Amino acid sequence: MKKSSLTTLGFAILAGSFLLTANTFATEDYDTKKYGPKSPIIMEHPVNVRFDHRVHTDDIGLECGSCHDSLFVMQRGITPKKDQTMSALAKGKSCGACHDGETAFASNTRCDACHIKSKGMESPSDPHPHGDTVKAH
Repeated sequence: MKKSSLTTLGFAILAGSFLLTANTFATEDYDTKKYGPKSPIIMEHPVNVRFDHRVHTDDIGLECGSCHDSLFVMQRGITPKKDQTMSALAKGKSCGACHDGETAFASNTRCDACHIKSKGMESPSDPHPHGDTVKAH
């Protein structure tokens, strides 16, 4: 191998090492006990909704007690489905307690922030066939 090829290879290995090290440190910074699960939660019922603890805790600065256990039980899947419909949110249930248009964006705006595309929908904000959701929009 030529000297320039070895130098280039050496720099590539060194750069790769720095990237791997930086990524390792970045992942260690996230405290799941303080901020909640690192990966978003995907709720399939009553509709496909994505909830990201990190946005609410790490980015915005809310503490777990802001929502748990007054709005949501800490254990996943325990919050009643009837409190997670669009009409329930409009009445201040679950996410609607903050997503009221004053504290945070209203739950009937920015559909794509929470709703994810499901089978048969062109986009998350298309009308969907789940009862009171369409009426509440």
